[in-house]
Amino acid sequence: MQEEKQHFKRELGLLDATLLVVGSMIGSGIFIVSADITRNIGSAGWLVLIWIVSALITMTAAVSYGELSAMFPQAGGQYVYLKEAYNKLIAFLYGWSFFAVIQTGTIAAVGVAFSKFAAYLIPSFSENNFLIEIGSFKLSAAQLVSIATIILLTYINSRGVKNGKIIQKIFTITKIASLFGLIIFGLVLAAKSDIWDTNWTNAWTAKSFNKETNLWTEIGGFTLLSAIAASMVGSLFSSDAWNGVTFISGEIKNPERNVGLSLFLGTLIVSIIYVLANVMYLAVMPLEEIAFAPSDRVAVVASEHIFGATGTIIIAVMIMISTFGCNNGLIMAGSRVYYTMAKDGLFFKKAANLNKASVPGWGLWIQCIWASALCLTGKYGDLLDFVMIIVIIFYILTIYGIFILRKKMPDAERPYKAFAYPFLPALYILIASAICVMLLIDRTSTCGWGVLIMLAGIPVYYLTKEKS
Repeated sequence: MQEEKQHFKRELGLLDATLLVVGSMIGSGIFIVSADITRNIGSAGWLVLIWIVSALITMTAAVSYGELSAMFPQAGGQYVYLKEAYNKLIAFLYGWSFFAVIQTGTIAAVGVAFSKFAAYLIPSFSENNFLIEIGSFKLSAAQLVSIATIILLTYINSRGVKNGKIIQKIFTITKIASLFGLIIFGLVLAAKSDIWDTNWTNAWTAKSFNKETNLWTEIGGFTLLSAIAASMVGSLFSSDAWNGVTFISGEIKNPERNVGLSLFLGTLIVSIIYVLANVMYLAVMPLEEIAFAPSDRVAVVASEHIFGATGTIIIAVMIMISTFGCNNGLIMAGSRVYYTMAKDGLFFKKAANLNKASVPGWGLWIQCIWASALCLTGKYGDLLDFVMIIVIIFYILTIYGIFILRKKMPDAERPYKAFAYPFLPALYILIASAICVMLLIDRTSTCGWGVLIMLAGIPVYYLTKEKS
């Protein structure tokens, strides 16, 4: 840790850290995933409740991490917490999954979301505009645009944390203002409409859409629980990446206080925005339109209801701003995990070096290369289908680590303690575990692959360990 203090520059204050949390969380999910959720549960009440429950789960996890971030205010964040609570193997499995799928797969998907909406303004950027076709391999303009944005943001962040901070501040403030503007305009418009009342008729009658019969079916009991668990993959994924701020603790001023506080403030802001956005969707669009928005682009349809023909352009610009800022935060934070792993001899040695700008430049570029490769495979959508179960498993392990460390290090300094310990952390573990079980039952194929990717890190760990 002493070495980090000599090399990393603490240039990020509480506002910067909070904006990193908000900016990394808000990508493209809130504009899209409500369609799939609505097809799963088919009612206004359940749609809003799922977003509220997801918000509470996310905030519970975030405030629990506050204790860990105050105990270990150094680069690497969650990787460090797992290493201290368990051992290097568990920490490596997290880092392995983080590099292989979690962070790089998310960066690729967010980059592709940027290019898809950029195509509204520049049609030649379309994912259907293939520039190269060799056998089954096809390279589209959208993939090239995605890679270009990842390379650009990597370059900016390689020039110093101050550059990344400026990008994050500008784009996050713009996206917050834009989202609140969209919500306010939508709710004002809704005052003149009866769509809201129609959507809230039989608001708690859950229904699921069957793709084979094209019919809605009322659901309850275990089927409803499965539908809720499946739905929460989308809402929780949209609420993910809040832990990115813990990875850059080595560059935050007064991290013992500011990391935990930024986690609380950031997740609170995003939770309010997400719930209000879904209330706005229900106020301006019939439930059927939310469920069957073209390409699941719910926000595009909502914007067309609010602003007319120009709505598509407005929302396209908003999502481009949102995804660009989101990827900046993801790219900035991710490289710090590889840096810490490399310091432990569990990643490429060069990733343990800081460049002239006092940032892990090599880690940034290896992350850029792999994320770009995932863009080229076209399999990033499949990766994200099962990435969430890995993320939740490690959140559970990390929060359980609070209990372990209370016994393991009873006298350690804890400037901040987990809120409502042990009740809230234990409640999170129970709920998150239930979601994992439901997902493994309901989506065995995709979630099973997610678990296998994580476990595949075990032989890699022992091979790496022998060489290090």
